[in-house]
Amino acid sequence: MLSPEILDYYRRGGEQVRLTAGTGRLEFLRTWDVLTRVLPAPPPRILDVGGATGAYAGPLAAAGHAVHVIDPVPDHVAHAATLPGVTAEPGDARQLPAADASADAVLLLGPLYHLTDRADRLAAWREALRTVRPGGVMVAALITRNAALFDGLVKNFYADPEFRALVDGVMRDGVHDSTGDRFFTRAYFHEPREAAPEAAEAGLTEVRVLAVEGPMAYAGPLLGDILADPERTAVLLERMRIVEADPGILGATGHLLVIGRRGPH
Repeated sequence: MLSPEILDYYRRGGEQVRLTAGTGRLEFLRTWDVLTRVLPAPPPRILDVGGATGAYAGPLAAAGHAVHVIDPVPDHVAHAATLPGVTAEPGDARQLPAADASADAVLLLGPLYHLTDRADRLAAWREALRTVRPGGVMVAALITRNAALFDGLVKNFYADPEFRALVDGVMRDGVHDSTGDRFFTRAYFHEPREAAPEAAEAGLTEVRVLAVEGPMAYAGPLLGDILADPERTAVLLERMRIVEADPGILGATGHLLVIGRRGPH
């Protein structure tokens, strides 16, 4: 299960509002845009691993999917279970309480970046592979290696020596070694070139890696202006679809989505 410092971070309740404004809102809109293009049409069963309070499970259920959330944070599970059409239970991404080939799609939109050991990330991928049906799709979110570096510039965190040391550690080995409550929590930040090989080593096929927010993640107040205007938001989403797989964009985004399938057997 989650380490105490990560559990304490999520017990503060930030996941209920994180995706509602600013870069979090852009992350949600872009992730939702990708999900609508890669998930099977309703009503397949979706296993939302690390689904937190149901930010994606709720809209997916409203769209006609049968969604089951598995999350290690008790408060997340309790909240997700109140959403119409959503069921939820506690569990760990590395050992899922789900039967073999019981889902049409598996989402890992939170767990992988909290698994700092590569062996644990492979274990989570393989559990997703075990629980999805042959031919089923899996979608995982990763935080990129440069995310803290750019975020700190936008938010003026570099005046704090603790943040400088934190980013230096991330750039060295990918481990965001924060145990307090000021600068996120302990996590692993991927280099884009690592993403597809990890998924393929776990056994996924047809692996693709897409940028989520792109450079607009670091646009500051301008991003708020864009997201407040439906027409400008639509243009942003349309343009991001064109460049989402561009290798030049993958290192200049906050998050990546890794998409793959289970083979026919």
